[in-house]
Amino acid sequence: MTNHSEAAGTSGNSDISGQNGCGGRDEPSAYLGHGATAGPPDGQQVTLRTPAELADALPYLLGYRPEDSIVLVALHDQDARGRFGGRARLGIPAQTDDWPSVAQQLAHGLVTGSERRGARPESMVAFLCQDPASGESPRDVMERLRPLAQLLRRACGTLDVPVVEALCISDGRFWSYCCPGNGCCSADGEPMGLPGTSVLAAAATYAGLQVRGTLKEMRARLLPWETAAALQQEAALDAAQSALVPRILHAESRADVAEETLAVAQRVIERLAAAPAVHGTLDADLHDDELVGHEDAATLILGLQDRATRDRAAEWMEGDDAGPALRLWRALARRCVGPYGEHAAAPLTLVGWVAWSSGDELEAREALAMALAADPDYLFARLLHQACNEGLDPESIRRCLRAERRGRGLTSTSGAGAGTGTRGSEGAAGAAVSEGAGADGGESPSGQRPVTQSTSAEPCAATGPRRRRRAHPDGSADTRTVRRSPGAAHPRRSRSIAAKAPAGRRPGSTADGASARARARRGGGGQTTEGET
Repeated sequence: MTNHSEAAGTSGNSDISGQNGCGGRDEPSAYLGHGATAGPPDGQQVTLRTPAELADALPYLLGYRPEDSIVLVALHDQDARGRFGGRARLGIPAQTDDWPSVAQQLAHGLVTGSERRGARPESMVAFLCQDPASGESPRDVMERLRPLAQLLRRACGTLDVPVVEALCISDGRFWSYCCPGNGCCSADGEPMGLPGTSVLAAAATYAGLQVRGTLKEMRARLLPWETAAALQQEAALDAAQSALVPRILHAESRADVAEETLAVAQRVIERLAAAPAVHGTLDADLHDDELVGHEDAATLILGLQDRATRDRAAEWMEGDDAGPALRLWRALARRCVGPYGEHAAAPLTLVGWVAWSSGDELEAREALAMALAADPDYLFARLLHQACNEGLDPESIRRCLRAERRGRGLTSTSGAGAGTGTRGSEGAAGAAVSEGAGADGGESPSGQRPVTQSTSAEPCAATGPRRRRRAHPDGSADTRTVRRSPGAAHPRRSRSIAAKAPAGRRPGSTADGASARARARRGGGGQTTEGET
């Protein structure tokens, strides 16, 4: 899905999932409706009785505090107690003309996604979260967004899933769009409770659950530097581009560049792993930046533009390697400064992959959305983003990457050519998406057919809970045509050799860096793929 409100055009910056919040036994699990009353909760269930408690629950339902967001939460009727199900989020479009299509897209995506997981929701709860602009009051925000709330209620109603509560949250106050107007709610809204003081907050704390910051704070960890050090990093990237890209484009030297890049990555990962822990995300990121030199960062950023090298880097995905590798990929994303912004697609995709592999779907989605904003045609990011949004199991991709690693060891021993019988991370991710789509008719959360990837004749075995590939009557596997996701539906950009240098490029740098980077990425894996041209 496309987040229309992102200034940078972040593609796919959305959440549609089953249990996408904090999770756990004390997660808020029932809502009784506007003005309803009930006795004490049963067992470990946390029952929300009022709009105020529902507004307080939103960060716990998502696992973070949403900003400028439309959020839909599915309710599944269980003895008329409204147990919470899947959640879906999109940015609020700046243009009101986009509101009808976004409302339909969000409602359809959550309902069909819930149906694929075996439980169609009986009702919905909607949230509109936005702070006032300059000269605007919170009540002005509520009134301005009222038509959007009506569109959401209408879109859900056409799917026979009524919205039982719709809240606007702005600047520490909330309003209910479903209030019957009998004086139960103030026209100026109701104040939100202090964070951490509600019964729900106490239950979450007891269960060991934490609410993370806002998505803006999460994305800030992955944004390029805007400090004086950015000029030094850009100079290092200019030098690395002149030295490495010509070598990557020549088959006889490409393998040497790959080994050099991975050796640097291994050395930096070991350095990060040996460093003492630092508390606080900002301090931890600053400390990691000090441990990654400009030249090492430039070598890694340029080297990872080769797809085969990136695939091998993706193997640092589990165990003791995952944590330091994730820190390195974050640090590299922050080093893609100035005209090298598009190069961030590779490290951002690795951030998303390792985060997803480690169980952090929230950071995975944000990193993959940012990767697609940097390069909408980056196939590995598109496949991972779709798989993550559909709730697939990353274990099938992990098994393929482990098989790749074992296969390299065997070919090294036998002296066979590199790349024999492999399909890489994109093939593994494409196979996972295809298998996930096969059991449910092939529709993704946003309604589009999944992207698939042609693979080698030696598929990796996938285990763990996942959906099966749908078989045709003739016994052949279900295959799909490649279709660009809505978040990636941008005009294909020209990357010809004659392209001009990005504005602000330093003197002496290569003018066709984007084109060379794309050719290097295509040339490294021994196969061509749709979406990466």
